[in-house]
Amino acid sequence: MQHQKSSSFVTARARGHDRGSLIGTVRLLWPYIWPADRVDLKFRILLAVALMLASKAVTVATPYALKWATDALTPNASHLAGALPSALTGAIALTVLYGLMRILMALTQQGRDALFAAVAMNAVRRLALEVFVHLHQLSLRFHLERKTGGLTRILERGRNAIETIIRTSMLVAVPTVVEFSLIVAALLYTFDWRYVLAISVTVFAYLVYTTIATNWRIGIRRSMNESDTDANTKAIDSLLNFETVKYFGAEQREATRYDKSMARYERLSVKTYVSLAVLNAGQAVIFTIGMIVVLVMCVDGIRHNRNNIGDFVLLNAMMLQLYQPLNFMGMVYRDIKQAIVDIEMMFDILSQNPEIQDRPGARPLVVAQGAVRFENVEFSYDPARKILRGVSFEAPAGHTIAIVGPSGAGKSTISRLLFRFYEPSAGRITIDGQDICEVTQSSLRAAIGMVPQDTVLFNDTILYNIRYGRDGASDADVKAAAENAQIDSFIRSLPQGYGAHVGERGLKLSGGEKQRVAIARTMLKGPPILVLDEATSALDSFTEREIQAALERVSQGRTTLIIAHRLSTVVHADEILVLDKGVIVERGKHEELLARGGLYAGLWSRQREVDAAQEALRRADTAEEEAVVEAALEAKQDFAKVDAGFSDENPDSTRTASELGLASREESDDAEP
Repeated sequence: MQHQKSSSFVTARARGHDRGSLIGTVRLLWPYIWPADRVDLKFRILLAVALMLASKAVTVATPYALKWATDALTPNASHLAGALPSALTGAIALTVLYGLMRILMALTQQGRDALFAAVAMNAVRRLALEVFVHLHQLSLRFHLERKTGGLTRILERGRNAIETIIRTSMLVAVPTVVEFSLIVAALLYTFDWRYVLAISVTVFAYLVYTTIATNWRIGIRRSMNESDTDANTKAIDSLLNFETVKYFGAEQREATRYDKSMARYERLSVKTYVSLAVLNAGQAVIFTIGMIVVLVMCVDGIRHNRNNIGDFVLLNAMMLQLYQPLNFMGMVYRDIKQAIVDIEMMFDILSQNPEIQDRPGARPLVVAQGAVRFENVEFSYDPARKILRGVSFEAPAGHTIAIVGPSGAGKSTISRLLFRFYEPSAGRITIDGQDICEVTQSSLRAAIGMVPQDTVLFNDTILYNIRYGRDGASDADVKAAAENAQIDSFIRSLPQGYGAHVGERGLKLSGGEKQRVAIARTMLKGPPILVLDEATSALDSFTEREIQAALERVSQGRTTLIIAHRLSTVVHADEILVLDKGVIVERGKHEELLARGGLYAGLWSRQREVDAAQEALRRADTAEEEAVVEAALEAKQDFAKVDAGFSDENPDSTRTASELGLASREESDDAEP
């Protein structure tokens, strides 16, 4: 199924139409219930409606079969005799008819539900897809500010709420209204207006009470949902940071924090169930009083020969039969009101417009050479604090440009602007002379490959994660990319090979292995422009050198932007830009910048000192380990010499000197002080 770019549901919610209204929500859902492009679903709906009408007609007629069977058992049953044989008009035949009508009622109801299931789930699926696509269209800023656990909980409840509204309104609410109308008509035909009035007053009181009690419960339900979202967010956040919790021995702290949220959820859940019990009890009392009233009226009619025993049974069966859909109406009202509460937060998400959108008339990016140019670009995440101040540079096609500088200088912001996760507040960015704000986002991102500092992998196989670079790539292409990234031999050493799962966020792999997977994925994509955002800063020196060699291979013949913290990784760059406080303060080749003795030279000097100190510590550790091993070997040789001499002097002894020494120490330890 292809996704339509213009969603009436998302658009209408964005305008805030009929917020919190059942009628407005159903109006928005109707195009998905009655889809213009699905004739088969329309046919299912029409057939389901026909079955629903037949089911309700049988439902109202069923109590009459019970009445006739009861009348047949009474002494004055002569009025039932007719042209048919007595075997077909007697109590047994009417009882069988009553049973057959109940079977027919059940079959038509279940057939209706089975036919409508495809309609309801198709609507849920299409809406879930549109919400998912909308989330991917929202800006990076939205996802950075949103807690993952809370977002997934909101979406889960929203999806369930959509299904609830569709199913309850179409399978319960409408059939119940039809059934009530038929019962009123039957009562008018069989009895008189007093019975209709009594039942109507009962139903009215029942619905008023249900409405008041349900509205009271809505506030409790909303608070319970908030506490549930908070507890779920804390749980997911804690589990995602499993290693950090272990580092600080904070299991008890996390458990206490989670339990505090769950305690609030427990308290509000108890209130929810108590309020539900109050609601159900009140509904039962109101309906029972109404049923007693109409039955007493019928008893009075029997005494005055206006009615018979069959009429009493008919009324009782009709009232009990009415109670079931009426009770469903109470449940429908409650479920729909609660579903509106659950879906409200999802509507808030849908009402947010994407910060970055394709402009009207945007064209696909056409990359001929891959030259990247920043022209006086300014940007700020917060208007009160500028990140980039008039940044201008050019990366000619096939050249490697490095961007370095202290932390917080705005280096990673440049890559985010190039990917158009944000738009500059001033200036422009071009690729081969095309302003990236005037081209489609999909074509722009297809032309750029990224190897980030923190590689996050999907919880799937290594094959899936590498193939993510180019959907539909053959296994041979995937393996070739892995070989170029120097990870093929490691993958083949695994028991499952390319089918090995990498775990949540790729945590089953080391940092270097994850980086190699990211490089292989980018090689498979084969973009003309490459961005390396501090791709080796979190790795050790040995792994860094291996990864750097792989990165140099992947960047050959491509326009490459290297955003680096470790300067040793950019000495080969065609030009190095030194960024400080959002301004390019120096630019040139590695040797030129060192000769100037400016900020770059200072950063290089400090990094060399740190590297030297780390190397000294490594050598010291190595020397200490070697000294310990050497001392152990010498001690072993000394014991061997003593053992040999002891054996020569005491040929009959079966214990060596070292063993005797150990034995004497053990005896000393066991001796009393």
